[in-house]
Amino acid sequence: MVELKTDASIDAMHAAGRVVGRALTAVRQAARVGVSLLELDEIAREVLREAGASSPFLGYRPSFAPTPFPAVICASVNDAIVHGIPTRCRLRDGDLLSVDCGAELDGWAGDSAVSFVVGRPRPADLRLVDTAERALAAGIEAAVPGNRIGDIAHAVGSVCRTAGYGIPQGFGGHGVGRRMHEDPEVPNEGRPGRGLPLRPGMVLAIEPMLIASGRDHYYEADDGWTLRTTDGSRAAHAEHTVAVTESGPRVLTAREAL
Repeated sequence: MVELKTDASIDAMHAAGRVVGRALTAVRQAARVGVSLLELDEIAREVLREAGASSPFLGYRPSFAPTPFPAVICASVNDAIVHGIPTRCRLRDGDLLSVDCGAELDGWAGDSAVSFVVGRPRPADLRLVDTAERALAAGIEAAVPGNRIGDIAHAVGSVCRTAGYGIPQGFGGHGVGRRMHEDPEVPNEGRPGRGLPLRPGMVLAIEPMLIASGRDHYYEADDGWTLRTTDGSRAAHAEHTVAVTESGPRVLTAREAL
């Protein structure tokens, strides 16, 4: 069931979203060659603690997971698409890092992700990250009353496919509210004019995931969480929590420009 949020609830979700934005900004500023993924997780934890927020990631255990998730961020490096577990692994020059983070504040959740290159970037990685952000922007633009879920999916998928990238099937966005994952599902590819109608008060996490090789295949790593590309190609992930309103899409997890 899809819960429509009031204006006051959306404002409260924006407060949670600002915490997520600050955490991702802090992680990105700290992500340098030689820094470990666990150190980045600790930085995000501190931002949440200072805000009086909790993590919807920490301890999360969906049906597919063999163990609860042990961190407050997902840190996915190079061929890891999403759900990477932070480890003692230290970042190297040219690594492509995707960081996903959530926060719960006063009973409401926010969820967002960003991808970027550590150190000297490869042009191909910059193009991949830029396309992920453009796909996200296209999906957000389609999140207006009168459209349908399929319009968001089509907008995201069209940007990804036109650029020649693959899309991991079965993974995409979702509703957000009092829980991090709510109805409806928001696919990253679909047909326009199809699916659930978008109504004011719906809050959605829109999150393109791109595979550089153009193939859609992935596998689950031994940790039971991380999804990796089967051919070793790099991946990128971008996400915002977005409210559908009468005046247009409202991004609730916006980050400060670096």
